Amino acid sequence: MKYRTFMNNEENVSLLGFGTMRLPVVDGDSSKIEEALAIRMIRSAIDRGINYLDTAYMYHDGYSEVVVGKALKDGYREKVLLADKMPLWMARTEEDMDRIFLDQLRRLDVDCIDMYLVHNVNAQIWKKALKFKVLDYLEKKKSEGRIKHIGFSFHDEFPVFEEVLNAYPWEFCQIQLNYMDTDFQAGVKGLKLAGSLNIPVIIMEPLKGGKLTDVLPQSIRDLWNQAPMKRTPAEWALRWVADFPEVLTILSGMTDMEQVDENIRILSEADPNSLTETEQKIIKKAADEYNHLIQYSCTGCQYCMPCPIKIDIPDLIGRYNDWFVFERNQKIRDDFYAWVHPKARPSACEACKACEDHCPQHLPISDIMKKAQAVFETE
Repeated sequence: MKYRTFMNNEENVSLLGFGTMRLPVVDGDSSKIEEALAIRMIRSAIDRGINYLDTAYMYHDGYSEVVVGKALKDGYREKVLLADKMPLWMARTEEDMDRIFLDQLRRLDVDCIDMYLVHNVNAQIWKKALKFKVLDYLEKKKSEGRIKHIGFSFHDEFPVFEEVLNAYPWEFCQIQLNYMDTDFQAGVKGLKLAGSLNIPVIIMEPLKGGKLTDVLPQSIRDLWNQAPMKRTPAEWALRWVADFPEVLTILSGMTDMEQVDENIRILSEADPNSLTETEQKIIKKAADEYNHLIQYSCTGCQYCMPCPIKIDIPDLIGRYNDWFVFERNQKIRDDFYAWVHPKARPSACEACKACEDHCPQHLPISDIMKKAQAVFETE
């Protein structure tokens, strides 16, 4: 396993981190983790050098933390940096933060969480974080020995990322990045900014939730097959992220032992700045082809928001695009039901078209909602 240095304390961190949002489950029920297999996967990964383990309060309806806690028994806790997150959108009062944090310690059955993040920071969450003085709260927990390092995970546009990054002496941050989404959210620009400030960066969604590996469009398969060097789709994607020296570790939500084996193999061989110019060009062609397949070119600018009935319009357009780009991969529909609230699904759209008046891309949003409803809300 390759390791990179956590700049703040020179602690070595495995280039591959184990994300526990997509653990194996029973009968497709996300709340029913296949515990024995999940624990075996986590311990096997740790035995082979992975020392960064990431979970969150709502993963698998709260059972991810429980299973992670069980996996870290028998001496495994001392071998990893344990990461967890504060879901501020679930806190209605400042007292709720303490309730959530104590729940996390109880579920994990630990006294201290090494890497603690303000979860899913966007403009709204950041405003709430300031109102609730969440950073003061986390600093207090750090002084009590309950937290070692304070960071944040991010899901908004670059200007918000820049504001948050410069607002506090963060010890690390976490962003979404893959070769298809170089300009999405914080993007490569955000990665470089964090690096310039000596803030280590954790990468999530390097495989775009498995969509860059599971069901490939024929045109993408042809590109990989024509490449002079033969690599799996996962290898192309993970090596692209690992090539950035600003990256501390790359989280992968692994569902079976085969994924653990392959990801360890790939990131045991990846060094920063090691991809050749030819390899970079091949990956760029794949990214261009994926983006060519997108149905509607929503940029996520948020000009259409807020929706009066609280539909997350850019998110739903993104899911609709993914359905076609990734050849109707069932994971996309599964994620839709897991993450989109029933009252904020496309069928809730009233076709008021207020959003369309503000869209710089002039997208027919109400029509897209009807099409998305047909894709995701019909059997």
